[in-house]
Amino acid sequence: MVRSLVDLLTEHAVRHPDRTAYRYLVTGDCDGEIQELSYDRLARRSRAVAAWLQERGLAGSRAMLLYPPGLEFMCGYFGCLAAGVVAVPGVPPRGRTQNHRALTRMRRLIADADAKVILGGREVIEALSGLTQHLPELAGLTWVATEDIPDDAADAWREPDLDADSVAFLQYTSGSTSAPRGVMVTHGNLLDNERIITARMGHTPDAIAEHGHEMFVSWLPVYHDMGLIGPVLNTVHLGVTATLFSPLHFLQQPQRWLTAVSRYRPHTSGGPNFAYELSLRHATPDLLDGLDLSSWKVAFNGAEPVRAATLRRFADTFAPAGFRREALYPCYGLAEATLMVSGSTPGTAPTLLPPADGRPDTDAVGSGRPGPGLTVVIADPERHEELPDGEVGEIWVSGASVAKGYWRNALATRETFRARLAGHEGRFLRTGDLGFLRDGELFVTGRLKDLIVVDGRNHYPQDLELTAETAHPALRPGCTAAFGVDPAPADDGTAGTEQAVLVAEIAPDAVGEAEKITDVVRSAIAEAHGLSVRDVVLVRPGTIPKTSSGKIQRHASRAAYLGGTLALIEEPALG
Repeated sequence: MVRSLVDLLTEHAVRHPDRTAYRYLVTGDCDGEIQELSYDRLARRSRAVAAWLQERGLAGSRAMLLYPPGLEFMCGYFGCLAAGVVAVPGVPPRGRTQNHRALTRMRRLIADADAKVILGGREVIEALSGLTQHLPELAGLTWVATEDIPDDAADAWREPDLDADSVAFLQYTSGSTSAPRGVMVTHGNLLDNERIITARMGHTPDAIAEHGHEMFVSWLPVYHDMGLIGPVLNTVHLGVTATLFSPLHFLQQPQRWLTAVSRYRPHTSGGPNFAYELSLRHATPDLLDGLDLSSWKVAFNGAEPVRAATLRRFADTFAPAGFRREALYPCYGLAEATLMVSGSTPGTAPTLLPPADGRPDTDAVGSGRPGPGLTVVIADPERHEELPDGEVGEIWVSGASVAKGYWRNALATRETFRARLAGHEGRFLRTGDLGFLRDGELFVTGRLKDLIVVDGRNHYPQDLELTAETAHPALRPGCTAAFGVDPAPADDGTAGTEQAVLVAEIAPDAVGEAEKITDVVRSAIAEAHGLSVRDVVLVRPGTIPKTSSGKIQRHASRAAYLGGTLALIEEPALG
């Protein structure tokens, strides 16, 4: 009986020890340095890390994982699972340029998780010594560079006493609408969600054989649920091969992603919508001529609003390279459900529903059907009653993939994971996301807490952001935040209606056009949404608050706007 991914790793190491589990492109380039980790090597290194943890009596405690992109993270993560230690993936420090926000998050995670040990790469562990003045919490922790744990330590490994309800790791939420919370993901949750990913994405034995076990290419950060639960852990669940490289290398040269897909011909690869937009911006004729994307069966798109316009343009642009529209794969998930909740059907083009107002390229995009064993309902968030097909409400989920709750937060666990729905048995996870069901397919429309209500009309911020970004090419894709603010009281003391504000990053070479850009954005939003925007604020590139997974933090943007701390662009002096 398989109790955990550790059991599957052991099984694969016995059955095909020399098969590559993970391939890492050190420079992000297919013709650069490549490192590989076989199943036998991964299993042995994981047992060595596990034994080191066990010998120090750390079973049952929390271990913060601080690794740069690379293969060593996998050894540390599976080492924790094999030791019965709760892994806590975190964002590693970036040397002397470590920013205040990242340090604050690290401090919060260490304290909240009550971590006892830090596992990391050599460079990270060395960098920590220079951070003790900023993070005094580090002084009381044990640190180890897992590369320095000898192989023969694996001989002392003892199989831990695990069951489905044992916590495997804490996945800290990205904090797009609140402070990060540690989601307790159990070994049972992991196995169930890997089963769902396998089923919904068509990772069948025939598909695996057809692709020669080459199933994934991924640049997604492994400390985030999409990058970890999908490409990294589903690889071990299936006993296949994944090609990985750094998110930074993707951002530096987005064409590296599609070049790797063309070279290794995986079944599955993907990312948030912005990744497809970046790829489109770098789709030169020379790049297209050198690509073969015909083997790409699942191009998943999730973690942020999926844009119909992006899907259309990507399919049209890369069709000459063999990409098929049917490979586009919108999906929906969240850390509280381990990861995947719903996904499209492989080999079927995405469902696009035209909006009532008929505006082009603002179609509602279907995120597919719920995974087998999951129940998804649309509920009235106030009355806790199920809503009929086609009506927008809060997305509620139940099933074995729904996590145990939030770490040491009983109140938030009760509010989020223990919801009761009239007419249904059992408890539901309240996702905080808005959507509707149509013929069994889920359509996600926005966040419950992000809604902007102006004169009684609901406006989804992502719709306003999309309109702004498509209104002028100087606005950077995925770098716009729309939110509502309260107006000043009227002369008679009454409160006015909420007003919309939009903050957007623009390219450095467009600073001289700031006034024109602002006017264009205002006009576009007024025409498309019948909405007068209170303020359009243009800021410097890279300054919009984002979560560790790259999602826009609208609440943080709102706070910066109200506090006057936005990094405004500086217009060139006249004369």
